[in-house]
Amino acid sequence: MIPLLLYVMHFFVKTDDQLVLFSSFNGKGYLDNPKAIFEAMQSNPEHKNYQLVWGMKKLEHIKGAKVVKQRSLAYFYYLVKAKYWVFNAKMPEYYVKKDDQIYLQTWHGTPLKRLAHDMTDTGITYYRSQQSYQQMLASYDKDSQLWDYLVSPNSFSTEVFSSAFQVPKEKLIETGYPRNDVLSQADDKSKKDIREKYRMPQEKTVILYAPTWRDNDYGLTGYTFKLEVDFHKWQKQLGDGYLIVFKPHYLISNQFEIPSDLTEFVQTLPADSDINDAYLMSDMLITDYSSVFFDYANLKQPIYFYMYDMAAYQDELRGFYLDVPSDLPNDISQTEDDLLTKITTEKFDYERLAAFNQRFNQLQDGKASEKVIKEVFR
Repeated sequence: MIPLLLYVMHFFVKTDDQLVLFSSFNGKGYLDNPKAIFEAMQSNPEHKNYQLVWGMKKLEHIKGAKVVKQRSLAYFYYLVKAKYWVFNAKMPEYYVKKDDQIYLQTWHGTPLKRLAHDMTDTGITYYRSQQSYQQMLASYDKDSQLWDYLVSPNSFSTEVFSSAFQVPKEKLIETGYPRNDVLSQADDKSKKDIREKYRMPQEKTVILYAPTWRDNDYGLTGYTFKLEVDFHKWQKQLGDGYLIVFKPHYLISNQFEIPSDLTEFVQTLPADSDINDAYLMSDMLITDYSSVFFDYANLKQPIYFYMYDMAAYQDELRGFYLDVPSDLPNDISQTEDDLLTKITTEKFDYERLAAFNQRFNQLQDGKASEKVIKEVFR
């Protein structure tokens, strides 16, 4: 029904050269690279006559934008009318683009895990739609064939994206990530302001714990995640001077309940909240296979890796592009005891982090949004 609707609308809705449609994670929220590009366009007088529209699953007020519900008739109208699409994730297979429309795909991370055509067929099904390996590849191909531009944060990602998505390198814009502009410009005041916004204590050491999902763990509503940590143990070993901020990946659908006696030690952030806020309020990061550490490294703060299931993840699910752990900004921990010991003894090599940033974040100068806009909207 939807493909037919879009096909018919193409004949009756004329493209507006000054209309831009934004969507982040298929309408999950006002987030990521599309948010950064939107805000840069808003502040640029050259685009004062542009109409900026956001597609959202849950409607919210965005200053300077018209917000429509994702998959509504109004959304499909703007999908057909907009000259520019600015998306950061693979979109539904029924999307059809007119010849005079421009699709800017920003993607959403420097990849540690193998993607699309770079993955091997392990026999599992992908995503809650129960896609097979071949169906998964076909869904990527259907979307990537519509891309006019693909943002790359570094030369490493340029090579990976070209291979994984089967995209000609001519379509890639190697600028750094727009969403990291705020991290490149962050200072002590940024951290203080964010903590005040979320009512976080200024005097505590805040640890951001941001794990990702596993391809073979999902239910009817999305990916699920089993929390393989003992926060009581963390509290005992770290002490009252620490605060844990737990933020699941945006694709994780199950809810987490923190024991009532730990609510002062562990605070959760919604999966669809802005990850940059979580970065800025924290003093260090703990993650597993999520690409968040590439972005977090811009803050030049400690990063720890808790990979309790590394053997299974590497051999049975995705596999890695990098040599783990030598290419990471820190060694990995496979037990909580090892992880907590590294934190309490402040075992972290800042020179190793600097070398990592030189390889992956050398383009992050706070002006990535401007560079993307200049290239796409010229």
